[in-house]
Amino acid sequence: MLESKQQGSSLAAKAKPSRRRRLDRELLILAIVLIVLIVVASIVTGGLFLEANNVRNLLLRTCIVGIVAVGQAFVMLSSGIDLSVGGNLILASCVGAALMTTDPRLNIAPGGVPISVGAGVILMILIASVFGAANGFSVSRLRMPPLIVTLAMWQITYGAAYQATNLGQLIANVPESFGLLGQGTVGVMPVPVIIFIAVVVVGYLILTRTSFGLSIYSVGGSESSAWLSGINIKRVRTLVYVVSGICVGIGSLIALSRTLCGSIRMVVGLEMDSIAAVVIGGVSLFGGRGNLIGVVIGVLILSVINNTMTLTEVLPWHQDIIRGAVILGAVVANSIRTR
Repeated sequence: MLESKQQGSSLAAKAKPSRRRRLDRELLILAIVLIVLIVVASIVTGGLFLEANNVRNLLLRTCIVGIVAVGQAFVMLSSGIDLSVGGNLILASCVGAALMTTDPRLNIAPGGVPISVGAGVILMILIASVFGAANGFSVSRLRMPPLIVTLAMWQITYGAAYQATNLGQLIANVPESFGLLGQGTVGVMPVPVIIFIAVVVVGYLILTRTSFGLSIYSVGGSESSAWLSGINIKRVRTLVYVVSGICVGIGSLIALSRTLCGSIRMVVGLEMDSIAAVVIGGVSLFGGRGNLIGVVIGVLILSVINNTMTLTEVLPWHQDIIRGAVILGAVVANSIRTR
């Protein structure tokens, strides 16, 4: 029996470098794909793609999807999915705008007195986190399917945002000081990019350096094995949706501060873009496999494709076809890697 244990330990030790080499190889392939796409984009746009203004705009658009994709990665690594991110972000942004606006017709604060920018920041993150926690409670405690729960939550949050904006009106007159998060710079670096990098670093450290991160991989890889190892599966499944909600809240801050206007049309297709970026980045649809470095590359790949189609004036419905084909290809590749 002792000999079999020693053999098992030896096999596990050999398997770890093998998995690491495979992961490094996949990240290298993703990086090569990204570089090739950038070269192709530069050629087909006649160099317009690499102009400073376009690169800056591309990075700014990438930040919101990227931050939300980090939270989505936590959920998908635990073998879940979050389709509510788009509606949740719109609701947090619209409620924040409606509470901070100086327009008395649209302000929903008690007494019509606008709340401070600091209170608005905290409230927006709190709103998104609460709905994330509701998703987690429904999935973990009530044992409801993640797909159905989060799809229903998307409908609920979007409908609530429609009500908060006085039946879909544009909420303007948000304090200009709030624009620092989405429009400010530190040196030459835009503040949203700094926030995105910070979120990725914190998320990476959580997944790779904490017991919570290890538990996420364990639950996503094999729920029964995780349970036998003493992991609190319900708590893990709840917390990953809370993390997703926090990331949505941070994304809502950037989305609102970039325009200083709350609108139910603020983001379109965020849920699909975040899922696509995570899948392209190598996170398994069945959970337990992937990392945030790949997710960041996946976000950049998706952003380069979208930006190139915009610069070359590809028709909107053709863009939908191309994006759908990219997502389908990523799913096929993901399934092949899993097998």
